[in-house]
Amino acid sequence: MRGGSVTGLLAARGARTHRKAWAAVFAALVLTSVLLGTFALVVTSAALGHARVERYAAADLVVSGDQHTRYTAKPWGSEPETVTAGLTERVRVPERALDVVRGVPGVRAAVADRVFPVGLAGTAATGRPWDAARLAPYALRDGREPRRAGEVVVGGDARAVGARVVLRVGGADRTYRVVGLADGPRAAVYFSGGEARRLAGHAGTVDAVGVVAEEGVGTGALYGRVRQAVDEAGLRGAVTRAKGDAAGLRVLTGDGRGAAEDLTAAPARSTLLQILGAVAGTMTLIAVLVVSSTIVQALRQRGHELALLRAVGATPRQLRGAVGREVGRVAVAAAVVGAVLAVPAQLGLLALLQARGAVPSGLVLPLPPWLAAAPLVTAGVTVLVARLSALIACGRTAKVRPAQALRASPPGARRRVTGLVLLGLGVSSAGTATLQHGQAAAAAASAAAVLMVIACAVLGPWIATGAMRVLGGPMRRYGGPGGRLAAANCTAAATRLGAAITPVVLVTAFALVQLAAGATLTHEARAQARDAARADVVVRADGGLPRGALERIRAVPGVSGATEVVHSTVVLAGKEAGEPKLERLPVLGVTPQRLTRTLDPDVRKGDLAGLRPGTVALSTDRARALDAGPGSTVRLRFGDGAEGRLRVAAVYGRGLGTGDFLLARDEVLRHTSGTGRARVLVATDGAPRTLRAVGAAVPGARVDRDAAAVRDAVRVEPEDQALGEVVTGAAVGAIGAFTVIAVLSTLTLIGVGRRPELTLLRRAGAARSQLRRMLHAEAAAVAVTGLVVGTAVALIPLLAFSLAFAGALPYLPAAQAALIVGVVAATALAGTVPPVRRVLRGRYPTG
Repeated sequence: MRGGSVTGLLAARGARTHRKAWAAVFAALVLTSVLLGTFALVVTSAALGHARVERYAAADLVVSGDQHTRYTAKPWGSEPETVTAGLTERVRVPERALDVVRGVPGVRAAVADRVFPVGLAGTAATGRPWDAARLAPYALRDGREPRRAGEVVVGGDARAVGARVVLRVGGADRTYRVVGLADGPRAAVYFSGGEARRLAGHAGTVDAVGVVAEEGVGTGALYGRVRQAVDEAGLRGAVTRAKGDAAGLRVLTGDGRGAAEDLTAAPARSTLLQILGAVAGTMTLIAVLVVSSTIVQALRQRGHELALLRAVGATPRQLRGAVGREVGRVAVAAAVVGAVLAVPAQLGLLALLQARGAVPSGLVLPLPPWLAAAPLVTAGVTVLVARLSALIACGRTAKVRPAQALRASPPGARRRVTGLVLLGLGVSSAGTATLQHGQAAAAAASAAAVLMVIACAVLGPWIATGAMRVLGGPMRRYGGPGGRLAAANCTAAATRLGAAITPVVLVTAFALVQLAAGATLTHEARAQARDAARADVVVRADGGLPRGALERIRAVPGVSGATEVVHSTVVLAGKEAGEPKLERLPVLGVTPQRLTRTLDPDVRKGDLAGLRPGTVALSTDRARALDAGPGSTVRLRFGDGAEGRLRVAAVYGRGLGTGDFLLARDEVLRHTSGTGRARVLVATDGAPRTLRAVGAAVPGARVDRDAAAVRDAVRVEPEDQALGEVVTGAAVGAIGAFTVIAVLSTLTLIGVGRRPELTLLRRAGAARSQLRRMLHAEAAAVAVTGLVVGTAVALIPLLAFSLAFAGALPYLPAAQAALIVGVVAATALAGTVPPVRRVLRGRYPTG
């Protein structure tokens, strides 16, 4: 027979004979293909994402400020590199850009757009000039356009033409007459051009300029003319940027026009890509380890069969070819099934992200038809991983001489040394994480977890031997004959037990790291925010607080302190591990008068009374990272890209709860898009009359006594927290699925291979109850050892991560810990007894 015919025959016979063994491999490969295909679709969709185009749908071009900031630095021994970060506050356009754009040939109209927050009947709305409505276009459904300062057009049909409405803009209430109803969103209010200019503030600037082309003028041609005109006029954004950070205006077309509408979409898209990329890498590693372990175990059970083929004359090439074809048939079918299931899985993940508010509603994540081919690529990767794993699994049998192939080969010293080296590298990486800050610490802790899990997989037989030295005594003493049998079996078959323990260690460690890392930060941040919040009341109002509200609240009898709080973001430029980096961080702007009566960030150095425009307070972690203290100067980029040199007034301890930076309220308001997000923290004597007086002092405001509302007003949450929680939850769910498949498949394959052994024990006189107790004891040994070792593996990087980021011990909710233990225990039991049920039936086993 020719080599190819022999290979095909062996592959076909092997696939038919070992259908049950390949069923576990098939399930693992299907899940791997689904996982890889889903992440490929989501990451590609995020890479193609853009802000939704609504307000500027009828504009051919939009001229806007550059909503990105840049930082250029030279890494160690390399050429200079430039990194960018999105800005979440409006970069405004000089008003003279209107005249420049209107003078461009082919421009029919250039319309200024100004957007500002409005309070309308206790709800938040958006104010704009009526001229800008044509850029959507939003047409009048009833009435006419506003012509005077006291007239407005409202969206939807909630009010009749001629009705009077009270609007709050910039802290001032004024009554307007509704003169028209317009299409479009209901939370929209349109003013006359002059009134919108007055209410929006920011004299001499506009939010954006919408450009409408003349009939017959193409968008491409008009873009070139407008771009040239803007550049020749030297137009730049209306802020002073850092050196090397360009502030030129952008000319947007197509889907890019949405970037001028929703300022959070681009930063959210970048964050989504970063988080998905990091989680996808981790999940891919888990998938490869599980698939490799499952295939190796499936072929290990057939070790004597493969060795016999070598002994009767099969060549190494024929053996590798047969195994490769056999695995390839299973892998191709599984990969195709997984590729098909990846599309609905991706749609489900995106729906979950949107339902939890993890991505802005204005961020569009497209799924073009050609993107459906991405799972086919990952299916090919799945098949490749399966083939490589198969070649590695049969490598020894194929290489040794036929006479030696039938001998069992115990794990050698080289494997032990490799595992110990990996374990040492993992511990060293965890130690490095405790000395780092920010992403460098997170990367070092993650590397430690990966290295230690791989080390445990390599050291599996020795871990199993050590575990039985600890568990063997109790099993023999309290388990009766079944326990003694289990201890003897586990001790004699350390390699087999190590193979069963490895997937439990893997999934336990990764699940703990993924869940506990986020839970620790969230738990500590909430605790610090709770301790920092000294106020018992929070006051807020849509459209901004009325002018003088803070002073009126402070004058109320029974009020010991009142602090206005504004949330925004800043961007910090620096280097990390020699690489340039821009870090966008949430910040609080506060009024410093009597600040510690309502907000106590735990000042360690300096005094918050000196917090004013031009100064900043730092958390202890950030001060240490910047090597700064009271009197030092730090450079920050505000949310609109403007750079500030700020003197450090104080250093405080509760950075996780209140953020790394505290700024003066007036400083923050200079660089924010609107004033509608301010809240007032109020410390009172708790008397009902005081609370009523606070409400009466601020007409139209909401007074909330709930402790969670006060804490949330103080707490500064990372912008990616919701996104991280959803993606982490999905990742842990996938890990849970791999837990079931990996443990079940490994234990099932081990059980199938042990049928002759168990049959012999039955014929030698062992009772069914004794064998059941033996199997239960073995399952308990696998679960306990895997959980203990997995917890130890996870605890080392978790300690490093928690100490570096939170300065506290790791935290995991009891329910999540119980879920991990329950899933592992149930799966270990389910994978131990059912595969050998036939041997335990009847009085006399038949094999």
